[in-house]
Amino acid sequence: MAAIEIRNLTKSFGSLLALRDVDLTVTEGEFLTLVGPNGAGKTTLIRIVATLSRPTSGEVWVDGWNLTDGAAEVRQCIGFISHQPLLYGDLTAEENLRFYSRMYGVPDPANRIEEVLEQVGLLARRRDAVRTFSRGMQQRLSIARAILHRPAVMLLDEPYTGLDQQAAAMLDEVMRAVGTASLTVLMTTHDLHRGLVMSDRVAVLSAGRLVYQALRADLDEASFRQVYREIVAV
Repeated sequence: MAAIEIRNLTKSFGSLLALRDVDLTVTEGEFLTLVGPNGAGKTTLIRIVATLSRPTSGEVWVDGWNLTDGAAEVRQCIGFISHQPLLYGDLTAEENLRFYSRMYGVPDPANRIEEVLEQVGLLARRRDAVRTFSRGMQQRLSIARAILHRPAVMLLDEPYTGLDQQAAAMLDEVMRAVGTASLTVLMTTHDLHRGLVMSDRVAVLSAGRLVYQALRADLDEASFRQVYREIVAV
């Protein structure tokens, strides 16, 4: 079954067409990585799926809900991680998660908060203000926030932006540790290597159009880089 279904999606900002008749399906339990150059429309697409922006035309379904009349239900079934942590710096890690647990109606929040903090390796820092966290630690807490309500779909928008090599490697480990393989994941990234390694399938967006898709099992990194260069002319 399709966890994310996008049909004829178009988004314009005035005279600028950011997305042009995009069709994309992500099946349940699949990890799909969307790559492309700056300005390709990756963030625009994922923001629409996350209900943070409205399409100009076309239809989007997430976990069976149509964005047009089921946006509130969609928000309940997705977790969203971007390069911006979406956390409150003056609150502790635990207080941040307590706030989001109330927003999502998480049952038994105290135990669930402890569980996700342990999953992302931050249980010992639960009572520290988030403003004292490194960029990598904030991103790990963002993962805890995103999985707190056990979403069916995870959306990752350039989650590695601004992370140094060590923090990025740690984020890889955390992503595997929280069991994203059991979730449906749509990720955008500039990092071709990481995008290929993490995914079951890759797709290339260029100038607002979906121009290429392939299964990870059918690709090696060298051939994918060559295809990517030819497609986007870089």
